[in-house]
Amino acid sequence: MNRIKNKILLVGIIFCIVHITAFAQRQISITIDDPTTKETPKLHWLERDSIILKTLDDHKIKATLFVCGMRVDNPNGRFLLNNWDSKNHLICNHSYSHLYYNSTSNSSEIFIADFKKADGIVRSYKNYTPLFRFPYLKEGNTTGKRDSMRAAMKSEGYKNGHVTIDASDWYIDAQLTAALNRDINTDLTPFKDYYIKHILDRANYYDSLAHIVFKRDIMHTLLIHHSLLNALFLDDVLVALKAKGWKLIDAEKAYEDDVFKNQPDIEPCGESIVWQCAKQVKSISKTLRYPAEDAAYEKLPLDNYLKEYKERTSQK
Repeated sequence: MNRIKNKILLVGIIFCIVHITAFAQRQISITIDDPTTKETPKLHWLERDSIILKTLDDHKIKATLFVCGMRVDNPNGRFLLNNWDSKNHLICNHSYSHLYYNSTSNSSEIFIADFKKADGIVRSYKNYTPLFRFPYLKEGNTTGKRDSMRAAMKSEGYKNGHVTIDASDWYIDAQLTAALNRDINTDLTPFKDYYIKHILDRANYYDSLAHIVFKRDIMHTLLIHHSLLNALFLDDVLVALKAKGWKLIDAEKAYEDDVFKNQPDIEPCGESIVWQCAKQVKSISKTLRYPAEDAAYEKLPLDNYLKEYKERTSQK
């Protein structure tokens, strides 16, 4: 009898653990900036695009594609956007000219006109969604510029296509591309390994920061780019995230989280929405670096990683 009771108790404990784990599982979606048809080493733009789309299909998730108009304002670009639209990924606005809003040379009037010009590029697609992502995640270096753009977005029916997990995949991609331009047969293993490590690290950091600020789990949006790096290694990154307990969800679902309703009163404004909200908390603010993510933070670690990899492999 005792054995039966113990078995029942054990099954009950296991059941509870499984359900608690499932409930607490961290959730992450994929948002992709700057679709482009430019040529890169190794893969033609059509191959890059097809591989990224297939990776998302294989993992059964829908992403948000933030479109910079000038990069797709041509027949090839329209073909690319039609491919994403046919797969029911969200098609969103990332400006036309990718202007740096915090620059003194870019007034609110110039930036708003550019934002509206990009809307004309994306609005015709069936999966058009009025989300706007600021280039470089810079939302205005003065209160006036910040609030002018917020008013313009509201007037046009837009919401901010915020990032919760920021990253520097663009820098790793630039270094990988440069290496391939020097030698098309370059061993890309260390770039892949470093990239996976980088994304896992940034995901953990912003998730931990979110728990400190919001005292709860949030649905995350990860920022990555439509690049050679992600054509080659996005699948590896998603597999690694799953292995670390992350659940992949559709970006549309992630944007239902109330965290995206926040409009932090900070100046300059920008970065991850998690970072922005943390910046308003005095005890946390002093711990935050600015900018939140940048090439300067990755150059030495990546250089060292590549050097160590070369030394290890040369000894074999």
